[in-house]
Amino acid sequence: MDIGVKNRRAVICGGSSGIGRAAASRLSAEGALVTIVSRDSERLADAARAICDTSGIPVDYFAADLTTAAGRAALVAARPATDILVTNSGVPQRFAAFQSLRKADWDWWFEAHFHSAIDLIQAYLPGMMQQRFGRIVNVSVSFIKFPQVNAAHSHAARLALAGAIASLVREAAPHNVTINSVLPGLVDTEALRRTLRERAESKNVSFQTVVAEVTARCAAGRLADPQEAGDLIAMLAAAQMGYVTGQNIVNDGGAFQGLF
Repeated sequence: MDIGVKNRRAVICGGSSGIGRAAASRLSAEGALVTIVSRDSERLADAARAICDTSGIPVDYFAADLTTAAGRAALVAARPATDILVTNSGVPQRFAAFQSLRKADWDWWFEAHFHSAIDLIQAYLPGMMQQRFGRIVNVSVSFIKFPQVNAAHSHAARLALAGAIASLVREAAPHNVTINSVLPGLVDTEALRRTLRERAESKNVSFQTVVAEVTARCAAGRLADPQEAGDLIAMLAAAQMGYVTGQNIVNDGGAFQGLF
């Protein structure tokens, strides 16, 4: 199936690894003109070459720390327009006791998980609306549906983003611009493996024991391949998806048991 993104410009944040790279790979394979963004220029260059080797289409890249206002401004200045935007700060979950959080901590996490997305949406949305095509997909996390203990700082910022988008989609939809979020669960990325290794060390158990513990809470009984999330992002970016907007789509192998 042709998803209608050939020659469409796509800015993919967090694109040097994990879910972002998987989304970039799929969109490039579908003919999109992809720019991947992350902090590390060397990793970006390697990822861009690898994606191009598979798709046959050159992949652009831009190094920026999107958790900072300066990084976001630099990206927009360098790439002032796009047809497809995938927001993803690339900041993994870190746990902290609620009583330990100070205002500076809350501010940092809102930069990482709210402003890193909303500032880029605000910058790129007018151009999308003017040209009457735009697809924005935010990478969030399934746990905003059932927040974890000691993750208030991260979940609060992501829930704020979901609330802002729920209002914004009604302004964008008449112009064929959609804004959706994917909510992955346990995806087999470097970041998740690092988190699970740290948990194993803190509990003095093996890495395999921790993996077994977390996958036991998932009906699928396994970690997801990053491409499973990347393909979902590409689907939401398709030309045919103009009637789907404002959705928070859980992709967690059945871990979340609620209806809504």
